[in-house]
Amino acid sequence: MTGPREQFRPPDHPNDHFLLTTVVGSYPKPTWQDRARELFEDPDADFDRQAWEEANDDAARLIVDEHERAGIDAVTDGEMRRTEMVEFFADRIEGYERNGRVKVWGHNYFDKPSVHREVEYGDSWLVDEYEFTSGVATHPVKVPITGPYTLASWAFNEAYEDDAALAVALADVVNAEIEQLVDAGARYIQIDEAALATTPEDHAIVGDCLERIVDGLPEDVYVGLHVCYGDYSRIYPEILEFPVDEFDLELNNGDYDQLEVFREPTFTKNLGFGAVDVHTAEAESVAEIKANIRRALEIVPPERLTISPDCGIKLLPREVAYGKLENMVQAAREIEAELDDGTVEATAPASGAAD
Repeated sequence: MTGPREQFRPPDHPNDHFLLTTVVGSYPKPTWQDRARELFEDPDADFDRQAWEEANDDAARLIVDEHERAGIDAVTDGEMRRTEMVEFFADRIEGYERNGRVKVWGHNYFDKPSVHREVEYGDSWLVDEYEFTSGVATHPVKVPITGPYTLASWAFNEAYEDDAALAVALADVVNAEIEQLVDAGARYIQIDEAALATTPEDHAIVGDCLERIVDGLPEDVYVGLHVCYGDYSRIYPEILEFPVDEFDLELNNGDYDQLEVFREPTFTKNLGFGAVDVHTAEAESVAEIKANIRRALEIVPPERLTISPDCGIKLLPREVAYGKLENMVQAAREIEAELDDGTVEATAPASGAAD
């Protein structure tokens, strides 16, 4: 099998079949890093920017090592340098400003930013993060980046005619950043559109944005789209026209009921399959995860299947997060071996866009 996905197969991979394993992005931060942030933000503490950056470097090294010890094929640094998926980028895109926290639900708050003038691309947001991570990792590195639709939808729009116009402008800004990442060596880019499946009829906006984002990217850049839990029937099959290689979907959260959405018409893209639940504070057994993976093989053949957690796992206890990843990788490797010897057979249609 050749193509952009195959570049992530380890050279010493033990099986003929290959189920790419990865993480969606976030991972629990070490307790001491949270303490370091408190010290850095305390004007009375003797903890300067250099000390804060060293703490971030140490955390990133630690989490990359955890991902690799668990056996993950395409790793991240667990987003150790990031805060929230919109706030982090809003602080780096010219045209955004912070206004203070707004209530989301219950006792949860979100520092929802405003777009007060036209957005512009200034300094790179993620290249330093990528270069550090790839420098300490021995496995390929995936770069998650919040997509323009979510960046527009989760902000107050004070500068553009509507959110669609803002999203399109942000797509050009995101494209500029991804071009910088690709020049630095990144080959696995994940666009996070958490808002997509929660809003009806906006898939056309996202499609237009993605066309702008991938414009001019080399063919060996593998692009995924992560969509958080929502009503996928609102966006399927229209999303099959999106110019991405892989859809990473939060399916375990609903006990895989929404797998039915993707049976008709045939799912023709690669599937990033949430094989473990990020909302339960205990690691699923290898046997349980294998049963989940076998369900994914009803939708796509193994050469188009990526195994990951349902979503980011930063809210779990770290030992639980590691246990989930370790068991997930073991389950994927056992399923590969069973596919090799015919014990397990994929029942998904074999046609479609592999790699």
